Amino acid sequence: MSWQLKVMRVFLRQIARRSLARQPDSIAARAWFERGAWLNARGRPYLSFAPDQIGPVPALWTEKPGPGAPFILYIHGGGYVMGNPRTHAALARYLARKAQMPVLLPDYRLAPEHPFPAAFDDALAFWQGLLAQGYRADQIALGGDSAGGGIALALLGHLCATHQPVPFCTFAFSPFTDLTYSGASIHENATSEILLPPQRLEQLRARLLNGADPADPRISPLFARFPKAPPTLIQVARTEILRDDSRRMADHLRAQGAEVTLQEWGNLPHVWQFFPGWLPEARKALSDAATFIRQQLPLPPSAGN
Repeated sequence: MSWQLKVMRVFLRQIARRSLARQPDSIAARAWFERGAWLNARGRPYLSFAPDQIGPVPALWTEKPGPGAPFILYIHGGGYVMGNPRTHAALARYLARKAQMPVLLPDYRLAPEHPFPAAFDDALAFWQGLLAQGYRADQIALGGDSAGGGIALALLGHLCATHQPVPFCTFAFSPFTDLTYSGASIHENATSEILLPPQRLEQLRARLLNGADPADPRISPLFARFPKAPPTLIQVARTEILRDDSRRMADHLRAQGAEVTLQEWGNLPHVWQFFPGWLPEARKALSDAATFIRQQLPLPPSAGN
């Protein structure tokens, strides 16, 4: 364990977790997250990103890809109520550099102003918009963190179940995959969790679902079908409350024939990959993800074909 992680664990548990638990509403939580992201990135790296509009959804590119070049579609986390492409700019920039390909971040709608299924609908419209603009599914790596990882997997499940073209690989960092909260780690890791306040989960679900079924596969991909899913990487910390969302998701994908790599790390905060400028563990995890993505790239056509 790095000394940086030892310091950050104390800060996140004693200050950030308590502060997040006290946020009175989603607007306050968003402002809190924006301030934290600015400190994390030590500035505003998104100022060098390229804006775009894919279908109805605005987005940011770390840089535009060349014709036919692969890229990463990254869906940000934030519990469906906060976060945006700007808050995840530092993560995206580091991942883009390590994977040697651009990262595209959609700015999907947030709850409670836009409850379920708004985020899923935006992700699907975004995907369809990319294909309509001439991008191919087999040049896209699809991923995300926390709620964004859940959205990415829900989108993948929809594409698989409806026999549509799928990305060449998927990846998720501590994905939120089960809004029924049936994973044992929700309770087993309530005290070891470094960042997320477990006591806010019920309130989050109520604001997000607005009476919808928490087992709907568009919000809980643990209950989706994944025929012919591409290779998938999942990274999670053993001590976080969403640990079993990842473990069970990996088992669910494998049971349907998918090739899954599950990396379980030690006593780390939820989505520690968010801190590449501060944590060696974040840089290592993002480098592992970048290597995984590069390894799944489709082979170019042979010269005779």
